[in-house]
Amino acid sequence: MLALLGFLMVAVFMYLIMSKRLSALVALIVVPVVFALISGFGTEIGDMMLAGIKKIAPTGIMLLFAILYFGVMMDAGLFDPLIKKIVKMVKGDPLKVIVGTAILATLVALDGDGTTTYMITVTAMLPLYRRLGIRPMILAAMAMLSLGVMNMTPWGGPTARVMSVLHMDVSEIFVPVIPMMIGGIAWVMIVACILGKQERKRLGIIEIPDEDLKSLAGQEVAATDETAALKRPRLIWFNLLLTAALMIGLITSFLPLPTLFMLAFAIALFVNYPKMQDQKERIAAHAANALATVSMVFAAGIFTGILTETKMIDAMASTLVSWIPDSLGSHMPLLVALTSMPFTYFMSNDAYYFGIVPILANAAAAYGIDPAEIGRASILGQPLHVLSPLFAAQYLLIGMVGVDYAETQKFILKWAFGTSIVMIALALLTGVISF
Repeated sequence: MLALLGFLMVAVFMYLIMSKRLSALVALIVVPVVFALISGFGTEIGDMMLAGIKKIAPTGIMLLFAILYFGVMMDAGLFDPLIKKIVKMVKGDPLKVIVGTAILATLVALDGDGTTTYMITVTAMLPLYRRLGIRPMILAAMAMLSLGVMNMTPWGGPTARVMSVLHMDVSEIFVPVIPMMIGGIAWVMIVACILGKQERKRLGIIEIPDEDLKSLAGQEVAATDETAALKRPRLIWFNLLLTAALMIGLITSFLPLPTLFMLAFAIALFVNYPKMQDQKERIAAHAANALATVSMVFAAGIFTGILTETKMIDAMASTLVSWIPDSLGSHMPLLVALTSMPFTYFMSNDAYYFGIVPILANAAAAYGIDPAEIGRASILGQPLHVLSPLFAAQYLLIGMVGVDYAETQKFILKWAFGTSIVMIALALLTGVISF
């Protein structure tokens, strides 16, 4: 009965958010509470909810300060010199322009936000594409492919969801996947070279006068007087070193991740905006994005807390194990990695990571497979998720670039599929996921 109620709870949750009857935030809180009542756990619901929230609290804190930190870096203009440099270096060579686009999108996507990545990349590079006659579809492709890999960072969304539902930290889920991400980015660069050579053959190398290049490099990072006042060009090296130190700290885990991001954010905010009023304004400017993400994580704590404490997830895992042929049980990490591509394309990240992944992880545990492997495998399909109709940021990209939605899907899907396959192959070769 518990297994049936558990599967029904997941199905109802997925239906409500995919049909847009409820927001994911509301569904994560309301649906498990209703099913806990139906299951007869009325007097224990409060403790169950609190247990789930306590387990994911470190992840929520880490995400909050990661979003604020990268928001401050964007405000201070950390990436502005890079944009100018790329525009000047690529000149009139379509191959260099397209590779430069991929590099820029990859670095900007470090903040984990698709909307920001697309806005900055398109604003920076679209004038060059138009000036040279490069197909704008390629600009959309480079932005999407780069984000598809970089979205796997802990503050990007999917990895945070995995860590919260499996109650694991960055060192268990994200750090082992870093080599796979490097491989994924290498594949994106290969795609950029392939498309760049095609465009170079079609268009040739076009000479652009230096004064035109300066104009192009300037207008991409030009802003309103208000945003220009936020830039801190004199602090560019400090911000770069601080960000590099943060990345090293993330990989080495010499401090717990929540405290690491809290410390980095406090330093970045104080150094870049020492005035109290400026600090308040910067926090307020990024509060909406931070609140939307962190509130979702804490709501997920309620969902997983009830699913776990009621023992529904154990019953569901046992049922799922009984359905899996013994010959396939040991291959679950690979199966999860492969199926994560269609799952994350046709389903929202909330539905997949909060509803499906915990069940898969518990089922795999019955075969002696570390749930961390399932968590890692589940994020390897993210390159296809950015093409999902449920991924809102892509509509902004399509509108800014001026390309057709259906044509975008047709053009980019095969390259995104290749990205996931490259990362899965590397994960198998390095033992990050077992076969």
